[in-house]
Amino acid sequence: MNDLKEKTIRGSFVRILAQAANFLFRIGSLMILARLLGPQDFGLVGMATAFTGVLNLFRDFGLSTASVQRENVTEEQISALFWINVLMGLLLAGLALIFAPVVVHVYHEPRLLQITMILASGFVFNALGVQHSAQLQRHLRFTALAVINVGSLVVSTVVGMTFAKLGFGYWALVAMTVTLPAVSTIGVWIAAAWIPGMPRRGAGIRSMIRFGGTLTLNGLVVYIAYNMEKVLLGRFWGAEAIGLYGRAYQLINIPTENLNSSVGEVAFATLSRLQHDRPRLRNYFLKGYSLVLAMTVPITIMCAVFADDLIFVLLGPKWKDAAIVFRLLAPTMIVFAMINPLGWLLFSLGLVERSLRVGLVLAPIVIAGYLAGLRYGPSGVALGYSMVMVLWVLPHIAWCVRDTGVALSDILVAAGRPLASGLVGAAAASSAHYICSPFMPPLPRLLVAGLVLCAVYVSMLFYVMRQKSFYLDVLRGLKKRPSVEERALMLA
Repeated sequence: MNDLKEKTIRGSFVRILAQAANFLFRIGSLMILARLLGPQDFGLVGMATAFTGVLNLFRDFGLSTASVQRENVTEEQISALFWINVLMGLLLAGLALIFAPVVVHVYHEPRLLQITMILASGFVFNALGVQHSAQLQRHLRFTALAVINVGSLVVSTVVGMTFAKLGFGYWALVAMTVTLPAVSTIGVWIAAAWIPGMPRRGAGIRSMIRFGGTLTLNGLVVYIAYNMEKVLLGRFWGAEAIGLYGRAYQLINIPTENLNSSVGEVAFATLSRLQHDRPRLRNYFLKGYSLVLAMTVPITIMCAVFADDLIFVLLGPKWKDAAIVFRLLAPTMIVFAMINPLGWLLFSLGLVERSLRVGLVLAPIVIAGYLAGLRYGPSGVALGYSMVMVLWVLPHIAWCVRDTGVALSDILVAAGRPLASGLVGAAAASSAHYICSPFMPPLPRLLVAGLVLCAVYVSMLFYVMRQKSFYLDVLRGLKKRPSVEERALMLA
């Protein structure tokens, strides 16, 4: 048991470090690819992935989450789930091939036929590795998962950049997209060292399939809500518009995805173990929630206030039109930091049906925001998206936390201090940026503004908001080498 604890502690450290490396590598690779390829190249692949992304939601039918959430799972059940995943992967690949001409018709773009057909192979690669990855997560082998995630990202990105350098255009992005799941699946097979058995009747997976099916339907609803704007922009404004919007959207989502991914796998596995101990679950959840939010606030401020300089530095001058979209999308970063962690809470408690009901209400609201701004192009869509998300955040939180042991007031207290500190930091950083603008190029003045923001933000959070003891308690907890669950969530 002690050996397992030691492995989990080391794995948690590696997981956080790996996600930091993942974040930096994704930003760096995006900077390079944005200079090698144009908005239309990204737009073409974005059109295809808007369709294949819907199918991708069914790649594991929520069965990986179901196998992690269950307190006990047998070898027969895991093997049965594996073969169901394989069948789903083959079915989805076939559907992508069949509907590729429909994608061409919707966008009036013949090149999408071959792009969609090649992307179809990714479903098979994903399906073969779903249960192996779930087993690594269930056994808290976060070190192995971290190495595989970073390694597959590095290999796929190198492949993409090589293709781009050789002049293959949008095919570089297609190659990168397909390589990622292929390399990841090879990695989880090697790490898990598990060979599935033959499927048997009566394995007792009906409840897991019901759980996974509800989770998948929820994912489908949410995906449509968050990606319909790309379909609309591609249909009515063309590849270049969706290329600009898509790069701004990607930059906004990289920090959020990395934070949620690095914390989410550990938090979900830990909270699932504590689902019958509500006081401890509440305590651990709020610690993780507070830390995620505290890290997101300064990133959101940088994106909102210094969008022009960030786009120039990260993507280059030919992407300057993406700056306004980037700025308008920035508020969604803080919204997702406030609502994404609620998924850990609901799924660990088995409340997937509530999550589905929330999604069914959210989807039409978000789509209405897109439609309201569509006539104004990418910037109008971005504004409509951000406005409805900001208006929706409090009802969303109140609905999700009802009867979970976590109160709305807990969330508001956890969010209030970082947000107030961020406003003061934003004012100080804006002043520093204004003073530096006449005599500094974009990168140095960004660094100055960022340093001022961090210094003021941390000072406000630690001393004015009196949160220094909270973070010191977390550090002291790490030195005391707490339990697996405590260590995993504190590292979040």
